[in-house]
Amino acid sequence: MGGRSLEETPTWAVAVVCFVLLTISIVIDHIFHLIGKWLKKKHKRALYESLEKIKSELMLLGFISLLLTVGQSVISRICISEKVAGTFHPCTHKTDHTRRLLPELFRSDHNQNLRRILAAGGTDKCAAQGKVPFVSSEGIHQLHIFIFVLAVFHVLYCILTLALGRAKMRRWKRWEEETKTAQYQFSHDPERFRFARETSFGRRHLSFWTQHTILVWIICFFRQFVRSVPKVDYLTLRHGFMMAHLGPQSRHKFDFRQYIKRSLEEDFKVVVEISPPIWFITVLFLLFHTHGWYSYLWLPFAPLIIVLLVGTKLQVIITKMGQRIQERGEVVKGMPLVQPGDDLFWFNKPRLILYLVNFVLFQNAFQLAYFSWTAVQFGMKSCFHSQTEDVVIKISMGVFVQFLCSYVTLPLYALVTQVV
Repeated sequence: MGGRSLEETPTWAVAVVCFVLLTISIVIDHIFHLIGKWLKKKHKRALYESLEKIKSELMLLGFISLLLTVGQSVISRICISEKVAGTFHPCTHKTDHTRRLLPELFRSDHNQNLRRILAAGGTDKCAAQGKVPFVSSEGIHQLHIFIFVLAVFHVLYCILTLALGRAKMRRWKRWEEETKTAQYQFSHDPERFRFARETSFGRRHLSFWTQHTILVWIICFFRQFVRSVPKVDYLTLRHGFMMAHLGPQSRHKFDFRQYIKRSLEEDFKVVVEISPPIWFITVLFLLFHTHGWYSYLWLPFAPLIIVLLVGTKLQVIITKMGQRIQERGEVVKGMPLVQPGDDLFWFNKPRLILYLVNFVLFQNAFQLAYFSWTAVQFGMKSCFHSQTEDVVIKISMGVFVQFLCSYVTLPLYALVTQVV
């Protein structure tokens, strides 16, 4: 990469660039400070801790970018053979053309000027050995841009995840207010005896299909798309929680929706965190974006499959709670009383589902960030988007998974696990 060095650059130009970057950084830091101050004032401890985690994740991305800057010269001077460099390319056809063209350029006596220009960019050492840089300076610069885009998408998906989750819970407010009415108390008389199958919860979860495991999973799979949390499930799980954790005197004034809302905020701390295993899997995803692997046909579907499996499992857990009611007796007194337990979850670990949700949301944000970066950096006509179905799949899957996971799966998880 040619151009003037700082010793040939006016000091006013350097000062202006530094001033602009410093101003932007101070403004962003001040915005985070104001948000944190507001969260403290509203006693949103969990959200404040989530904000601190987001700041630390951004700091980590900034540190990675700094290491790239410091090590740019060292990395670009590492030489590898053309044969090795010709593997695992996102655009094999361009690479093959470049590999054929470069030796001809450097063997030609009429291209000495071009050779000196390339040498000024740090490639002379590798070219003299008939090799190519491990990662060129231009490639490292493009990685800087990708890190910035990933940071932006990480913040955006965190905001969108919390907003959609709270929007879903806003619909439960009407049901919660209904439990305070006399009509609700009359229709749910605690002294009334009914058959378990005749209750609203029983009619939904105690049918012929509940006797067959395959049918249970199939029906629960589709339930997450249509009324994932119906009124009867919410009220029954609410009743089970209050009977297990609250005394008779405090049940009538307890706001279960607010409790679940605070629970979602606690879970949000895990959702925004990017653990080392997730980072390593992300690196593998970068590796898989290789020409000939048709990654656009399967990588975007990995988060989708996981979130659908998790959503189905949560629906199955509610159905199994209904089956336990009938196992305790055909007749119930008052509302059906669910009997939860950790054994209903995979490996007896309810938090495992939350970690899977965390993985899905970050990988979805990463893939959307990668798509946006390649579209802006290389254009929509580049080899990254040479297939029309590639663009359609990535955008549609990204939007659908974000909505399904944030609006359906995460609130459902918060509801089910609190009853446990």
